[in-house]
Amino acid sequence: MGPWPPVPSPVPEPPHGDLSVCKAVIGLEAWGGDSVSINLRQLATRETNVFLWHLGRSLCMMSFVCGRRFNNGESGMEMEFLNAENRELVEKLIDAGQQHLFADWDAPGTADEAKADFLASLSKVDGAYPGGLAGYISNARKLLAEAKEGGNPFEGFVPHQPDTVDLTAFDKTYDHYEALGQKQFGKVGIVLVAGGLGERLGYNGIKLDIPVEVVETTSYLKHYAACLKAMEARMESPRPVPFIIMVSPDTDAKTLQALESNHYFGLRKEQIHILRQAPVPAISDNEGTLALEEKYKLILKPHGHGDIHMLLHTSGLAAKLEKQGIEHLLFIQDTNGQVFNVMPAALGVSVTKGFDFNSIAVNRIPGEAVGGLAKLVRDDKELTLNVEYNQLDPLLRATVSPEGDVPNEQGFSMFPGNINVLVLRMASYVRILEQSQGIIAEFVNPKYADEGRTTFKKPTRIETLMQDLPKLFGPDEKVGVSIFDRRWSFSANKNNMADAAARHAAAGPPESAATAESDFYFSGRMRLAAAGTEVEEAAEELILGVPFTPGPKVLLRPSFAMTLAEVREKISGCSVSGEATLILDGKDIVLEGVELSGRSALVIKACDGAKVTVKGTFENEGFELVKLTEEELASDAVPEYLRIRGYRFENRAAAVYEYDTPGEYVVES
Repeated sequence: MGPWPPVPSPVPEPPHGDLSVCKAVIGLEAWGGDSVSINLRQLATRETNVFLWHLGRSLCMMSFVCGRRFNNGESGMEMEFLNAENRELVEKLIDAGQQHLFADWDAPGTADEAKADFLASLSKVDGAYPGGLAGYISNARKLLAEAKEGGNPFEGFVPHQPDTVDLTAFDKTYDHYEALGQKQFGKVGIVLVAGGLGERLGYNGIKLDIPVEVVETTSYLKHYAACLKAMEARMESPRPVPFIIMVSPDTDAKTLQALESNHYFGLRKEQIHILRQAPVPAISDNEGTLALEEKYKLILKPHGHGDIHMLLHTSGLAAKLEKQGIEHLLFIQDTNGQVFNVMPAALGVSVTKGFDFNSIAVNRIPGEAVGGLAKLVRDDKELTLNVEYNQLDPLLRATVSPEGDVPNEQGFSMFPGNINVLVLRMASYVRILEQSQGIIAEFVNPKYADEGRTTFKKPTRIETLMQDLPKLFGPDEKVGVSIFDRRWSFSANKNNMADAAARHAAAGPPESAATAESDFYFSGRMRLAAAGTEVEEAAEELILGVPFTPGPKVLLRPSFAMTLAEVREKISGCSVSGEATLILDGKDIVLEGVELSGRSALVIKACDGAKVTVKGTFENEGFELVKLTEEELASDAVPEYLRIRGYRFENRAAAVYEYDTPGEYVVES
């Protein structure tokens, strides 16, 4: 066994207060054959606790290493299971109070494959977490002790309005930052924290595969790839934009399939970096006991999207990209079609203000169930962080505002809403990753079954959130907030139609596939309006109880424009009716005095080098919105991406012009 390890201080009640287990260890047949009988409840001194700690550890390890089961003399673990690596890991786990993982192993020849798989899974989890399972258990005990005490994480802090740049209006300030940001396209990488599967939406697949719109059925992943290609096309010296995607065990294979089957959507394979997130063990009690789903199988849960920081560090990718000249990373979510609308201006702000951490935000209404970004000030520290809405109001009442979170003259809170889109400066980011090993402000959130906070309703786990990175910042790091119009910058897609309808009925945001698509078209209309186009908006209607605006459906593809300035340069003197459709895909398309009336649709697609000028009035039947029948909603023959919306669009007679050969063309009705 080697020398004794240090005895924990204070020594836990052996082993960790579980007298029944301790009796099983002590009241057993010793090698001499005599039964050892000890009354545990009479042992109260530190010396006896130390004795029991060492004895329990020794006998438990001997039972495995020597292949001896003390109660009946049978071996539960054969030597072949315990190679040097496994033996060391088992010993570490026993030292960490996890004897229960090995307490009732079957005799040799029974469930041997399950035993081997179990040891392999333990080894895999151990290798995925900095500090291994022993470090995870130690961190869990510390965090659980703090949670049990119920301390206020913001004790002593006073909330102030964060340092903000207001970009909610399309004015000269917006244009200024957008122009600066476009110059940074060659120095930025995109980090996609791929959230998961679409089960909550009623979609059997990864959320990245869900179409953001169904006129042309463009998936979120395809749209993001098109944005990267458009960024590359606008660089003075084109280079691939690094695209980092964090996947989980649930999304890994399907994400790769989506990329490979679509030839990486025109991106280079080598510019895409897949980072695989590992789950962490669930914890069943305040002592940090690892929870078993069944014998030989841990309960594993997600660690949270804060893992992206650890993966960027442990993979060496963050440091590598910095050396390659990447100066900023943009962190985005899996289903927010509008995120690249704000990317140029947000980059411009980060560069101009010298922000190490720039949170993209929206105006929020006091009391809205969205985290608020606040500058928290204490005598010895200053932090700009996301504060959950149910924590923000009590914090304000206890400090600077007896009325809580109150509105300003515009009706908004002074604490903007967090949408989890971030711009990070690489130099400071890499330095902080090296200091922290990528472990970002972990926490636990157990649901207690009793007032004494001793029992959990269900196993919990350690979690981490990517937006908590500023908790590691010092006084030299600058944190700021860039505020954008909500529908221009953000529209979540996370609820099925029934839940979305219920949320809408309760005056909440539906956040469904239908509303995300509706907002996607709306942001296109915002671009047209910024260019002086006369845009009529159709009346909102309900589809299965969820609000949807039928049009005009405006899709200005990234190839056509990445900034408002580009739209102004290419579109002039135009008008678009309420149910019309306009799709422009190509760098050198110009619209002069174009009018779309009624339900008319105009689709222009042009390859690189094809210069297309469009003029005149277009009248046709365009695309018709068709609501799905009850039979279609229940039919597997109808694609899921339509059923989660409740409608489809049918092409009745859209005017479509496609140019795949370079040249100059004129389209005039």
